[in-house]
Amino acid sequence: MTHYLNFINNQWVAADNGASYRVTNPATEETVGQVSAASAAQALAAVDAAAAAQRGWRKLTSIARGDHLRAFADALVARKAAIGQALALESGKSLEDAENEAVYAADITRYHAEWARRIEGEIIPSDTPGENLMLHREPMGVVACLIPFNYPVYTLLRKIAPALITGNTVVVRPSNHTPCSAFEIAQAVLDAGLPPGVVNILAMGHAEAEVLCTHPKVAMITLTGSVGAGQRVLDYSRVNIAKVSLELGGKTPAIVAADADLEKAANDIVRSKTTHCGQLCTAVERVYVQEAVFEALVAKLKEKLSAHAYGNRSAQSQHMGPLVSASARQGIHAMVERAVQAGAQLECGGSVPSGPGYFYPPTLLTQVRQDMEIVQEEVFGPVLCVLPYTTLDHALALANDHQFGLASVLYTEDYRSVMQAGNEIEAGELYINRTPADPYQGYHAGWKRSGLGGDDGKHGMLEFTQTRLVVMKY
Repeated sequence: MTHYLNFINNQWVAADNGASYRVTNPATEETVGQVSAASAAQALAAVDAAAAAQRGWRKLTSIARGDHLRAFADALVARKAAIGQALALESGKSLEDAENEAVYAADITRYHAEWARRIEGEIIPSDTPGENLMLHREPMGVVACLIPFNYPVYTLLRKIAPALITGNTVVVRPSNHTPCSAFEIAQAVLDAGLPPGVVNILAMGHAEAEVLCTHPKVAMITLTGSVGAGQRVLDYSRVNIAKVSLELGGKTPAIVAADADLEKAANDIVRSKTTHCGQLCTAVERVYVQEAVFEALVAKLKEKLSAHAYGNRSAQSQHMGPLVSASARQGIHAMVERAVQAGAQLECGGSVPSGPGYFYPPTLLTQVRQDMEIVQEEVFGPVLCVLPYTTLDHALALANDHQFGLASVLYTEDYRSVMQAGNEIEAGELYINRTPADPYQGYHAGWKRSGLGGDDGKHGMLEFTQTRLVVMKY
C-alpha cells in the first residue's frame, strides 16, 4: 500500500498535522492507498507557491509553455502504467480503461499545447482619430481546480492544460475517493521538468478546500461535480469575486424516433448507461421513444441490460464495475424503490447484490411519469427510465422539461427532425445517432443547472483568460 504525500512547489510534503486517510477499492472494499491530508496552512502555502511561480510562468512565450505541455504529455504516457494502476485500484476501472484514460489525458494536453500560437486578441476601431484600441487576452493568475471521482485523470488534465497554456498556475484538489492517480500525475510533473509551483496537488477536506478557494490570490475556481458542490463554489467565489467555471449535473435525454435504427440505438444507450456504472454526467438517463416502436425498443433494452454482467473488472474487464461508495449505492437503490412505490414498472435490476464491492445491476424502469423523482433528478448510476412520446414536438417538450441541460441525443434518419431538435433542444450538446463522448476540440458547456462556463476547445481554453483593453493614442 503506497502512502502518498502532497505535492507543493515540486516537493513531496507530509501533512504538517500528521492527518491522513485511507483510499478504498470500491470493487473489493479493500484499502489500496493512504494519503496525507493537507492542512489549511498547507493549502495557503500551495497558493503562495503558485502565485510566485505564475509571475515567471506568464512571462514565458506561449510557445515555450507549449513545449512544457508537450513534455508533460510525454511524461504522462511514459507513466501510464503507474497512473493506470493507481486509478484502477481506487476507482474499480479495468487496468486497460485506466491506462487509456492516462493516454487520453496526454492527448488533451497536446491539443492545448497547439493553442500556443493561436491565443488571439483584437484590434478595434476607435471613435477618436489617431488612436488604436487593442484587446489582449491575459491569464487569470492562480486557478483552483476541483476534480471529480469518475474520470479523475482525464478531468485533471482537461482543466490544468488550458490553464497552463494561457499562463496560469494551478492548485489541484482531487476527489478524496480517487486521489492516488493525481499524485502519480504529480510525479509526471517532475519528470517533465515543469517549473516549481506551476502545478500543486493536495488532498484535503471540505474545510481546507474552502480555505483554498477563498484565498485572495485565487483568481478562478473550476469545478466538475454536483449541483450542491457548485453552489458551495459560488459561495466561495463571492469572497474575492473569483471567476468560476462549473460543469455540474446532467440528465441526458435520448429521443428515439420510429425511423431510427433500434438495434444501434439500444446498443449505444446500454453502453452509455453501463460505462463506469453510469457514473458519467452525460450518460443517457431518460429515453423518450415514439409510441410506434416503444415496445420494441423496451424489449431490446431489457434483453441487453439483463444480460450485461457486472463485477470486479480486474478479473473480467468487460464487466460493468462498481459504484464509487456504499452511500452512493444506497442512495440510488432508494431512488429506484421510491419510483416503484410511485407506480414505475421494474423491468430488470433494482436489487442490491450480496458480497464485497459497491455493485448495482443495470436497471430498467418503465411506466414512469415525467414528474417522478427518478426522471427529474440525476441518478448517476446504471438506472434507465423509458417513456413514450407521440410527436417530435411532444418529445422535445418532455426533454426540455428539466432542471438540467448538459447533453442530449436524437436517433432519427429525418433531417427535418435533426434541424428542429438542433434549434429547440435546451442543452449544451446534441448528438445525432450516437451517445455523448465530449470531443475535446468541441465545447462542453451546460445550460440551466448543468453549469456555468465550459470546458474543451477554443472556448474552453479562453475561459482561463481575462481581457485587457489598451487604448493607444499616436
